[in-house]
Parts: sequence; structure tokens; C-alpha cells
Amino acid sequence: MNATTTRGALLAALACVLVGGSFTANSLLGDYPYAGGQFLRYALACVLLLPLAGRGRAGRCAMLTPRQWVRLALLAAVGMVGFNLAVLAAERTAEPAVPGVFVGCAPVIVAVLVPLLDGRGPQRGVLVGASLVAAGAFAVQGWGRSDGAGIAFSVCALAGEVGFAVLAVPLLRPLGPRLLSAVVCGVAAVQSAVLGLLLDGGAWLRRPDGTETAALLWQAVVVTVVGFVCWYMGMQRIGAERATLFSGLIPVAAACTAPLAGTGTYGPAQAAGSALVGFGVALGSGALRRTARRARPAGRPGLSGEPRRPVLRDQRVRSGGLIPRLSNGRHSRPADRGDDHAAHAHG
Repeated sequence: MNATTTRGALLAALACVLVGGSFTANSLLGDYPYAGGQFLRYALACVLLLPLAGRGRAGRCAMLTPRQWVRLALLAAVGMVGFNLAVLAAERTAEPAVPGVFVGCAPVIVAVLVPLLDGRGPQRGVLVGASLVAAGAFAVQGWGRSDGAGIAFSVCALAGEVGFAVLAVPLLRPLGPRLLSAVVCGVAAVQSAVLGLLLDGGAWLRRPDGTETAALLWQAVVVTVVGFVCWYMGMQRIGAERATLFSGLIPVAAACTAPLAGTGTYGPAQAAGSALVGFGVALGSGALRRTARRARPAGRPGLSGEPRRPVLRDQRVRSGGLIPRLSNGRHSRPADRGDDHAAHAHG
């Protein structure tokens, strides 16, 4: 991998690890109004992100077309507010592993959908890697009890995860990762407030206690500010297809941190699934192919077993010796063909 690709992969991986490790914070907000919690999280993240967006942010927002603003609203509604709501609704009648398994299929959907929207065919390596990531996520989480409603809301959560990647692709160029994160958080905060008023009335927002405050700060500062910026910076460098491969790290991170919080165990199945996710990410991102290409010898070894010296492009073989070509097209033979230094001096 080159420096840009490596940096993008690390950023996408960090973002997904932060999201996976945030499930403990989610469990601490079970008694807090959903819409109110989302409003506080995204509003605070927007306030923190705006100074990081750089100068000219107002001008860049003013240049957005109505179609791009609609896409921003859909990104916030589907990939953020709707996704979180779908996960919570699914977990009312299904075990948490069920929506997790569906969300783990997002790399496969994105690996097919993004190329088709771009007018090209899916890349075989990315598609195979995405399938391995989905299988590894299933092995990490397993399959739990569910009913029809739980499966339906899990499908909605999958749509939200796919939308969070696909809908953002055309917005990265005009806004950039930081401003995109700030604007979409502001839109999501407004949507959460409206949703709270419609569903919960005056009880949609209350003052959080100490534990809830700590959980909301973690969600806003670490998961949203740091995680969103890292995710979109990674996507900008390696593309949505390869960036979404790293979403397989979300259940891996959740499984690794579960024993620390006393909410789960990490056994052989989780270890095998984690290894499968890692192999799928490496295969789909092209890291394995690049490693193999670097390990391949540059030239065919000679009889002595050592690599042959490369032949310069501007040299030709004549009468058993290498005659360097001069800039004027003529050729000159050094006085002593055995004098390598003289021959190379004419080159």
C-alpha cells in the first residue's frame, strides 16, 4: 500500500473500532429518551466540529445545490437517526446479535451497489473480501432469538448502514470530511428534536444524570467527532467500497470490549470470526496482492543465483557488447571495452 491508502485504511479501521467499543455507552442510556439523547449527541458534535471545518465553511455550504441538501437530509435521517432507531426497535423483540448480523452484511451490499451507481462492475477481490468479512461478523456475533418485527427492523438497520456510506460519496468533494461531519450532525440534531416532539411530546428531553452525561459525552466527542471525521477521511482516500470493509471490525471491537464491561465473553468462535474478518479486510483492500507483488523478485536470477543487473532502456546489444546510445542518435565504442566506467560515462 502507498502512504495515502495506508492512512485511509487506518482511519477507517479506527472509526469502526470506536463505534464497536461504544456499545457499552449505549447500554448506559437505556432509560434516557431516545430522541433527546440523539439531539444532545449530534448537537454537541456539531458545535465541536464547526471550528475544525476551516475557513470558508459558510461559502461551501451556500454553494450546495438543493439536490445536495436533500442528500444531506437523507444521510442524516437514514444513516444516523434512522439507523440508531432501527437498532433499538429491533432489540425490543430480537437479541442484539440479530441486527448485528444484518449490519455485518453491509460490506457486501456496498461492494455491489457503489460500482453499479458509478457505471462499472463490482471488483471481484473486494466482493470476495466483503463476503469473508460478513461471514466473520456472523461468527463473532452468532445468531440469536428474533421474530418478524425484529428481522424487519434489522433489515432497516442494514439499509441505514449502507446509506451512511453510499449517500455520503458525492458530498465528500464539495464539503470535505470535517465540514460534512459538522453539517450532517447539525441536520441530524434538528431531525432528532422534531422526532422527539412528535413521539414523546414534552418528555423528549430531560437533564441527564452523571452516568448518562458521561455516556453522552463519549458518544458525542469520541464516537461522533473523532469517529465520523476518521471515517470520512478514510473513505475519501480508499473509497466507499474498501472503507465499508472495515465495518466488520465493529462486532470484533464490541466482542473484545464486552468482557471488560462484564456483558459478554470472548471465546474460540469470536477469535475465529475476528481472524476471518481480518483476512477479508486484507483481501478486499488489496493488501495481500500488494504484499505478494513486493515480495516477488525484480528480475530473473542468473546462473550464479544472484539477480541480474537491470539493462537500461536506452541500451542495445551489438557485437556481443552493450553500446550506449548517445543523445544525437550516434553510437560510440569506448577505447577499452573492458573499461565499464568509460562505457557508462557515454551514457
